Amino acid sequence: MVVGTAFAGLFGYFVVNVLVGLVALSLQSTVAIGVAAGFLALLGLVAGVVLVVLRKSWSVGLGLGLMIGWALASIVSAGFCTGINPEMYT
Repeated sequence: MVVGTAFAGLFGYFVVNVLVGLVALSLQSTVAIGVAAGFLALLGLVAGVVLVVLRKSWSVGLGLGLMIGWALASIVSAGFCTGINPEMYT
């Protein structure tokens, strides 16, 4: 059960990441990109930790999936997809 919900969290994070990224880039503002980066970090890391702390079988997998999704998006895109790359702000 944990593995299945981890994949669901991973897929869910990527979907939200694409939608938030498209909105932030369409606004063409450094403030919008900063808000999007903060939202994606909160969603991926803070919500992931909160779900893991709940210690239910479905919430542990979902929380791990969110955190893994944030980490993979950050590593694979060199931080561009999650907004942690400082080159996006210049």
